[in-house]
Amino acid sequence: MPKRVVQGVVTSDNMSKTRRVEIPRLVKHGKYGKYIRRKTVCYVHDEEEQSGAGDTVEIIESRPLSKLKRWNLVKVVRKSTAVDVVALRAAAKEAK
Repeated sequence: MPKRVVQGVVTSDNMSKTRRVEIPRLVKHGKYGKYIRRKTVCYVHDEEEQSGAGDTVEIIESRPLSKLKRWNLVKVVRKSTAVDVVALRAAAKEAK
């Protein structure tokens, strides 16, 4: 059976070698027919720690690596363009 490959967005990079990835999807309501936004949360093993919060990544199914981790990172599709204002201010304050 082939392994699933999906794309998602990294929402947390606080853990060592582990990323929390959300995969958005649309689900049609059974009675009313309206499309509802849902998300699937996957915990991903990132050995080189190459992804960060906000990055779009491609992940693949794997054997269970821990209680929650069932996915491996394949590649970072797009890096985040968000700017960490707190880090910039701290760096500027330190430079002075």
